[in-house]
Amino acid sequence: MSAASDRQLKKSLWKQLREDIASVFERDPAARNTFEVLTTYPGVHALIFHRLSHRLWRRNWRYAARFLSFFGRLLSNVDIHPGATIGERFFIDHGAGVVIGETAVIGNDVTLYHGVTLGGTSWNKGKRHPTLSDGVMVGAGAKILGNITLGKNTRVGANSVVVEDVPEGCTVVGIPGKVVKLREAGELNPYGIDLDHHLIPDPVGKAISCLLSRIDVLEARLDSRSAEERYADCEITSEVCEKDCPGGKVVREKEAVGS
Repeated sequence: MSAASDRQLKKSLWKQLREDIASVFERDPAARNTFEVLTTYPGVHALIFHRLSHRLWRRNWRYAARFLSFFGRLLSNVDIHPGATIGERFFIDHGAGVVIGETAVIGNDVTLYHGVTLGGTSWNKGKRHPTLSDGVMVGAGAKILGNITLGKNTRVGANSVVVEDVPEGCTVVGIPGKVVKLREAGELNPYGIDLDHHLIPDPVGKAISCLLSRIDVLEARLDSRSAEERYADCEITSEVCEKDCPGGKVVREKEAVGS
């Protein structure tokens, strides 16, 4: 049993749940009151069922744990294996379609959006799911696969696929996920949590922009020469080229002047 799981079992379940619910107000401006959160937030429902089923799992009441987890999935559309270890103040926004595997380990103050998968990539029964350190934020639809570790305060862009370890404080985007330099984001909210997950770099767009700039430079160089200079090295190899290619027209003009 991990040290994190030991602490969870020793901590009052009611205290855990109160902290989980309080974290919703820190990360969702739509949350208005505790009753509304308890009765209408599927991410909270899923976490309540997991807190209960995980305790059963750790006490080797495996079938009861799986059945309770199954019931929670029917209610919330969030599939969390009871064996997964989840830290304090965990929040799943919207909830729909989230999958968390058996050996996944999630630290404190982690935020997941809908459609996130923490999946395995091995048939082995050992550690095969990811580890998310404290403060990690995973955007909608992202897939984090295999026995990898995301360092503290890592941010994963929406729909990214992460299959390698990520250092602390980095942002990952793309398929497969690549670590990119973090753009200057907005200010942290009053609770010290950065939810500006839309402020991520666009490495593909930057590469295309550089290519376009380079093309402009090359075209400017070509335009500074006459047509004859540009096509001086062209060889006419077919009748089509002779009639239609700029090089062919230059040659025909030269021949006309010579005659």
